[in-house]
Amino acid sequence: MSDEIDSGLSFDNSYAEQLVGFYTSNQGDKAPAPSIIAFNQSLARSLGLDLDKLSQRQLAAILSGGTHIKGATPLAQVYAGHQFGIFSPQLGDGRSILLAEVLDDSGLRRDIHLKGSGRTAYSRSGDGKAGIGPVLREYLMAEAMQQLNVPTTRALSVVSTGEKIQRHKPLAGAVLARVASSHVRVGTFEYFADRGQTDQVKQLADYVINRHFPQSSLSPLTQSHCYLQLLSEVCKSQAALVSKWMNLGFVHGVMNTDNMSICGETIDYGPCAFIDSYDPKALFSSIDSQGRYRYNNQAPAALWNLARLGETLLPLIGTQAKQTIEQAFNVSNDFSANYRQQWLERMRRKLAIYNEESEDLALALTLMNSFQLNYQKFWLDGVRSKLGLSNAEPEDKKLADDLLEIMAAQKVDYTRLFRALAQAVTGLQGPATDLFSHPLVFEQWLQRWSDRRERDPQTPVARAAAMNLVNPIYIPRNHLVEQAIKAAEEQADYGPFEKLQRVLNQPFTEREGLEEYAAAAGDASARYTTYCGT
Repeated sequence: MSDEIDSGLSFDNSYAEQLVGFYTSNQGDKAPAPSIIAFNQSLARSLGLDLDKLSQRQLAAILSGGTHIKGATPLAQVYAGHQFGIFSPQLGDGRSILLAEVLDDSGLRRDIHLKGSGRTAYSRSGDGKAGIGPVLREYLMAEAMQQLNVPTTRALSVVSTGEKIQRHKPLAGAVLARVASSHVRVGTFEYFADRGQTDQVKQLADYVINRHFPQSSLSPLTQSHCYLQLLSEVCKSQAALVSKWMNLGFVHGVMNTDNMSICGETIDYGPCAFIDSYDPKALFSSIDSQGRYRYNNQAPAALWNLARLGETLLPLIGTQAKQTIEQAFNVSNDFSANYRQQWLERMRRKLAIYNEESEDLALALTLMNSFQLNYQKFWLDGVRSKLGLSNAEPEDKKLADDLLEIMAAQKVDYTRLFRALAQAVTGLQGPATDLFSHPLVFEQWLQRWSDRRERDPQTPVARAAAMNLVNPIYIPRNHLVEQAIKAAEEQADYGPFEKLQRVLNQPFTEREGLEEYAAAAGDASARYTTYCGT
């Protein structure tokens, strides 16, 4: 093709080649006047983009979606999903395309994905476009999470398309290029399972095992047990992921099954936010009226999603035993009665098609139950690190829970408190106690923590240094993110976005002149609301 561009990327499009029928080929729309707003140069080089030969105009054309790229096979993936507990049998990439897969400089397979590139076969009534504000939000959030050591999709670029899109008002159009280990979701499995297409479920499971969990296919267990191990690996990776969210005070906001990545990366930064004043019921999403995905319900929500994945894999694992299923998935005290009843009713319907019992099933459900054990372990290990504890004692969980209870009662800033605790270790307690309106109860906790540290030999300096490596001083403060987005949307001023991005690139290193980026919002009690935009 005359307008085809050679990007220098080494494409290896396994999804397109191995999973025919799991997508629709789809080229993005040609942007009227594409222009690069943000570009992650280090990530681009690791992917193999030939930055020495490609002009800015060519890069913008490639990363906006409407240009043919040599070796690429752009496509829109199909999937289903439970959205706030309600099943939608077909969703799919309605405003995004999988541009291509590459092998990066470490030999790891990466998806390059474009959001906001135009309509696809799965757009329904939408235009497939995205505004500059939500796209900048995802760029900021994704790269912040990367620097905070949380598994995440990466942000490669933001390209302004040079057009206006109509929402509540005309907005500048933009396309986000993001990079992920893959974009296979729980909802991808649900799409084929709902249609009774067990062969396709198996095909997808085999693909995921080979791509993400090759150790599962090399297991000495029987062939059916590789799907048990797949379920186990996904449960473990999700437990690790959500525990990291919780340790940082991050609220995803829309944990639908189509937003849960099989490879264990944070995906789809829509109505997400970080907690300022600690509130275990923190909720920022404009569309989550029931608080299904509030901060302290993220682990139960993840387990609920994993149960949906487990359902799709059951035909591959073995036939089902009603009593074992009900007992295993009913163990979580964190589930509300409503969640539990919904699940039992679903399984009773499903069990009508099975007649035999299976030991495989009991093993599968045991693996599912391990999610909570893994989550508690990962979360507590994270809290111990935040508190500067290198060994484990049985009362550590209560020590942490009591601190969180005190913080919630006095609306103490989550990030600032944990950062200030490192100073308390070296004898400077003021920065921590000053965060409390009634510090006496906190000072009593400090004494308990001090007693606990006596049984964990480290020098104060070493302990404080270790704590500062896991307790960030800079996070994407909600008010700062909004300021950056507002400047971009209303004035096409990207300076606040660029400076915030630079600050967040080193979240654990305190720097002079950046005090405003470590400070809480002026009105910490204000209700902060985010919206699904990308």
